Amino acid sequence: MKYKKLFCFGFGYVCSHLEKSLRNSDSSYTWEIGGTTTNPEKQILMEERNVSLVVQDQDQDQGLSDISSLLQGVTHLLISIPPQNLGCPVFRSYLRDIVNIETLEWIGYLSTTGVYGDRHGDWVDETSEIQPSTIRGTRRAKAEEQWLSLFRRYNAPVHIFRLAGIYGVGRSAIDSVQVGIARRIYKENHVFNRIHIDDITQILETSMLRPKAGAIYNVSDDEPVPSHMIIAEAARLLGVQEPPLIDIELADLPPITQSFYSDNKRVRNTLIKEELGIKLKYPTYRDGLKQCYESVFL
Repeated sequence: MKYKKLFCFGFGYVCSHLEKSLRNSDSSYTWEIGGTTTNPEKQILMEERNVSLVVQDQDQDQGLSDISSLLQGVTHLLISIPPQNLGCPVFRSYLRDIVNIETLEWIGYLSTTGVYGDRHGDWVDETSEIQPSTIRGTRRAKAEEQWLSLFRRYNAPVHIFRLAGIYGVGRSAIDSVQVGIARRIYKENHVFNRIHIDDITQILETSMLRPKAGAIYNVSDDEPVPSHMIIAEAARLLGVQEPPLIDIELADLPPITQSFYSDNKRVRNTLIKEELGIKLKYPTYRDGLKQCYESVFL
């Protein structure tokens, strides 16, 4: 068995699922997995899965004193900590430490399709110009540039993954409809892409074993649709009345939700299929919601 070591800065939802996928993989690799968390309870919980997490303060600029030992022997590095105004805190705090990892084969940075900004419903791909229209998108674009500079300057094995809206079992429209908090918001001609967590993990795992330094991948499904259609499908699966359609002008949405509706684009995912050979497990929201429903109720 070949030995690999993954370290995740920000061991959250995606990293937790990736860890499970790597453990259950049929590949010939044995994985040692660790990372950082701000949650002491998660540190204890993950010890049971043989995942070594170090607790980091919420202030990500407060660097870890033992980072060199934590990164020793790391072959794969995944960064999922949200950026700040000055970009990625991992890049700013640990650039020199990362450059000096002699065993490093792959760096993955989890970004967002929000870096493309508002395209009025037009299609974008990885060659499209970056023009974020929100604070979050602007921060992600800054962080992307930082990590890509590491590739250009040191030929570091950097890979950027621009994720669409993430969902999965326990984190989907099925759950919001079931507990009665889902709203069907209507904004004329507004669409967006989503991506099931199982497809994220298969894309990351495939890239990890087939690195291409400097690569940028859109991680999205095949069918961009309005959000109200997703809520309606979840209600249909649950056999309940779908919430009424509410015009966005009358919805009184909080700022973070309003920012979601400010961007309108269709994300093309051809590159993950052509370059990584990916066949999506859940190419549409209907496929993904069906799996979320059946995992809980069947």
